[in-house]
Formats: sequence, C-alpha cells, structure tokens
Amino acid sequence: MDKLRAFLAGREGNNDNRNILQAANEASTLGWGTRVKGFIACMVLGLGCSILGVCGLFIPKIGIILFIVFYTFGNICSLASTMFLMGPVKQLKRMCDKTRAFATVVMITCLVLTLCAAFWWKIFALSLVFVIMQAIAFLWYGLSYIPFARDAILKFFSMMCTMCMK
Repeated sequence: MDKLRAFLAGREGNNDNRNILQAANEASTLGWGTRVKGFIACMVLGLGCSILGVCGLFIPKIGIILFIVFYTFGNICSLASTMFLMGPVKQLKRMCDKTRAFATVVMITCLVLTLCAAFWWKIFALSLVFVIMQAIAFLWYGLSYIPFARDAILKFFSMMCTMCMK
C-alpha cells in the first residue's frame, strides 16, 4: 500500500533497501494498549492450558496425552505472550543473546521432544521426563531476564550441596 501511495504522490524512490526483519517489525507495530491486551490474553491462555493439562492428567486412559498437549501448548502461549510486549523481532533477538541462547535451545528442543515422545514414539514415561525438563528450561529461560537471578540460584544450590556433604 505504501508503494502505491508513493507512486501516486510521484515519489517512486526505491525503498527496498530494508531487510526482512525491519519489514516484519514495521508490519507488526501495535499500540501499547493492544500489546498489553495481547500479552494478558496469551498469558492467561497459556496458564489456563497448563492448568487444564494438569487437571486432565487425572482422566483415565487419555489423561497423559491431554496433559502433554495442553501443558506444551500452554508453554508456547506463555512464550508468545512476551512477544506482544517487546515485539517479535526484539524478542527473537533477545532469545538468541549469548546469555539466553542455550536456555532457548533447550526449551524449544524439550517442547518438540515432548510432543515427539507422546505422539510419534508413544513412550509416555519419556514424554513426562521431557515435560519436567521443559518446565526447568522454561524457568531457567525466565530467570535470564532477572539480573543476577541465575547466579543466586546456582550459589544457593552449591551452598546446599556443600552443607549436605558435611
């Protein structure tokens, strides 16, 4: 649409020198109120799915599959909710920072492996292991946004280990 406006206004300058990330960022600009509403909606949906998954765990025969699907989908929605606050490009850049890259890779890998173990390999014990790893990876990823939180957790556990060794 902008190209059409520029052409009709007589400004035919080639504006294709921007990269795809800039184009995506410009296309996804939202007002602050809309961003907050999107964040809240995705976060509530994510938490609701996670809680629903835990409740579905007690249904005989299909409970484990419901738990895996809802819990994984809840984590994906919760992760997507932060994209509303920062924008998708900035969020993806922050996910790939050197302090978060490992946590991001582990988290996404656990999300995928959870679903693979449940539906493709049909090993439910392994899928539960991946759900636990998914929760730990999501927590570790979230702690990377709080300054010195990871260091405090590591120091706490090392202190606890040294106390247990004595």
